Amino acid sequence: MTPAFLNCISIRRVLKNRLHILIILIFNSFLAEVCAQNLPKNEVIKDTIHHGKKDSLAVKESLDDIVKSSASEDIRNDVQKKMMYLNKNAKVTYQDMEVEADYISINWETGEVFARGKLDDKGKVVEPVSVTQGGKKYETDQFNFNYKTKQAIAYNARTEESGGVIVADKTKKVSDSVFYFKRGKYTTDDYFIQKKDTLADYYLLAPDIKLVKTKQNSQIITGPIQMYIERVPTPLIMPFAILPFSDKRSAGLIVPSFGERESVGFYLNGLGYYQPIGEHFDLKILTDLYTKGSWNIRPELNYKKNYRYNGSFSAEAGATITGIKGLDDYSKAKTYRIAWTHTQDSKANPYLNFSASVNIVSSKFYNNTINNNYIFNQNVLNTQQNSTVSITKRFLTLPITITGTSSYSQNFSTGSVNLRLPQMNVAVNQFYLFKPRNGGVREGLLENITVNTGFNFSNYVTTTEDNLFKKEMWDEMQTGLQNNLSIATNATFAKYFIFSLNATANNVLTNKTVTKNYNPLTNEVESAYNRNIAGFSSFSTGASVQTTLYGNLNFGEHFKIQKIRHMVTPSISFTYAPDFGEESWGYYKHYYSASGAMTAYSIFDGGIFGSPSSGLTQSLGFNIGNNLEMKVKSKTDSTGVKKIKIFESLNVSGSYNFAAASHKWSMISISGQTSFFNSKMNVNTSLTLDPYETVYDVNGVGTRTENFGKFSLQGFNVQFSFPLNNQTFGEKPKLAEKYSTKGEIMNENYYFDEDHYSRFEQPWTLNLTANYAYTKSSSSKFGTRVASVGVNGSIKLTPFWNITGNTYYDIVNQKLAYTRLGFALDQRSFNINFNWVPFGQYKVYDFFIGIKANILSDALKYKERSFNVSNAPF
Repeated sequence: MTPAFLNCISIRRVLKNRLHILIILIFNSFLAEVCAQNLPKNEVIKDTIHHGKKDSLAVKESLDDIVKSSASEDIRNDVQKKMMYLNKNAKVTYQDMEVEADYISINWETGEVFARGKLDDKGKVVEPVSVTQGGKKYETDQFNFNYKTKQAIAYNARTEESGGVIVADKTKKVSDSVFYFKRGKYTTDDYFIQKKDTLADYYLLAPDIKLVKTKQNSQIITGPIQMYIERVPTPLIMPFAILPFSDKRSAGLIVPSFGERESVGFYLNGLGYYQPIGEHFDLKILTDLYTKGSWNIRPELNYKKNYRYNGSFSAEAGATITGIKGLDDYSKAKTYRIAWTHTQDSKANPYLNFSASVNIVSSKFYNNTINNNYIFNQNVLNTQQNSTVSITKRFLTLPITITGTSSYSQNFSTGSVNLRLPQMNVAVNQFYLFKPRNGGVREGLLENITVNTGFNFSNYVTTTEDNLFKKEMWDEMQTGLQNNLSIATNATFAKYFIFSLNATANNVLTNKTVTKNYNPLTNEVESAYNRNIAGFSSFSTGASVQTTLYGNLNFGEHFKIQKIRHMVTPSISFTYAPDFGEESWGYYKHYYSASGAMTAYSIFDGGIFGSPSSGLTQSLGFNIGNNLEMKVKSKTDSTGVKKIKIFESLNVSGSYNFAAASHKWSMISISGQTSFFNSKMNVNTSLTLDPYETVYDVNGVGTRTENFGKFSLQGFNVQFSFPLNNQTFGEKPKLAEKYSTKGEIMNENYYFDEDHYSRFEQPWTLNLTANYAYTKSSSSKFGTRVASVGVNGSIKLTPFWNITGNTYYDIVNQKLAYTRLGFALDQRSFNINFNWVPFGQYKVYDFFIGIKANILSDALKYKERSFNVSNAPF
């Protein structure tokens, strides 16, 4: 061989190896991680794409590893044109990168490399170019890149990252850290990512996308972006989007739900912005906007410190506008809400605990709220709301517990506000007065004596919202100190009887007393409060005996009802308390009424700790508890018998006061609880009877007589609940046991019978409730009734469609009360939810779309944020 010939062979081998190496090196950073972590603030990335210039897409002079290449047909070199061609199943491997394509060509002069996927007869790519590096796989129809400039252009490239995939018509790599996408589609559809489906159920389309990646942070920046569902464009459009792919929380917009509310118009509910603040805080500012002018703004601040505490502050302020300005139906109401929750980790400090649950709203807030979340969660039905802030201190060596509390209670029906600011309770832990003689089990009355005591200091006022924290409120505030002491003991005698003794003492100091007088000019009893320190002491003592009796009625094993068991728990008690209404105590005074009768009143009436009782108490009380069960034959029970509860409880109670001047018998109370249908239906009832006859005049005004034994009804209540579900009437065989054929792709939750009809589980729940209550007083013939029935439940029409709803019917007023319907559709990678209140004061419908993937869950649907959510919204 001539030297020239050998030299030619050497050149061809070098060119061949370098060609494959260049393919690897250039694609090493092509379509790299689309989403990694945020771009540092001090780094500036310049756009190196120059429009109007030809995209230039050559090799390091030294290689760090061996290049392996192969092709199923041939590897051809054209030395004259400085080209190399790899045909059919071309494969190049270098270090951790592997490139597979149907065709690869390299121009050694310009440094341009071209790779193309497999084509069918019509010229359509049926197998894409595949590049794998570092365990990640990238696919594209074809691409050009230049190993000299390290720039690359890919067409119809598919890139997966962080649970999502980007498919772009054209992708250009400018440098190792900057990529551009033309007409890019982003989706998190698992079926599309796993190639179970060729079409994504949704995607976000942007004409221009820029990817900036560094070792620590990556982010995607887009121009206008629009959401498509099943390739149909939606009105969810944003002028731009920034998607940071990071483990850190990032700021962004929160897209609202939308709908219509009859009285205030169309709306956007929950449009806002999310901003993390340091490591322990995050802030949301949300707005609710309506076409008729109503608005609401609600900032929310969440905080958390691991293993210590967590909580949130929130507020709302807005205006509700109904009707047309200038017309009679126009109205404008301002609303506000202040809320704070704080929870301390139980392990943070076992001896000191601080907690808060504050929710203060304007008196007409729920009647005029613009935030529709309160309608769907039924908060608009609230009649009472309480707020509490408390701190509790315990001691390692001292047997006391100190609790400081501030509370705020609102009654929306009366408009009254009860405020305790502050209240402190010092409780001494219960202790036994005497130790057992032998150090073992306590026996007898002496060794079982327990003592409970403590002090309670409180500032209390009942006022209105308008007078809150004004001079009128401070003038009415009461301050008091109370000490309670109770001693109790018990012992068993005659084997079956438990004998108990107790004594209580109550000592009170307060800064206000009251003086009452009848004013004939106004025909009213007027009260005047005196600022002076006064106090009272009261005490009582009592004893009780109780036991348990059993009664069995056996019918035998041959009868359907085999046995009835009746358990009775009777108890009697005696209570003694002095007459603190006597003049010698000084707790009661008198005034002359309109009829001239002398009327007694306590100077502590309406006081912070109440007033002492009047009248001597020598009362004998009784309570009879009953439990009734029976055993019946059962073919469904493995033992052959089944226990049925006739009455889980049936209690009768009352008392007789020997010292009372009249009406010695108290009201008789009866209460019961039972269940039916294998304890599925629960019934609770109560009954109050007056043993004395009441005589009514023509106007229905009653006078209670001493005629004993008439037992007129004073109150009755019955509550009924019956929860039903798809297993109530027996479990059905599982579909997997009944059918062998299961669906694929989207039909994975379906089974198919022999006729190819789909079969699927349809779980459902249905809760039936009913309530009836009747109350009246002895002074009036006419009582009041409350009666309602309610239904709430859910059903899955298909594995992906769920319907929920609830409604209540007011029987007395004969009208439907609060009613809500909800529809939820599971569309693989996102949910569609629709809530509707069809009639009533809060007639409204609401619609929103929720993406399941964490990275977009907050971008397309309002969702409560937490510190466990690592990705940010748009």
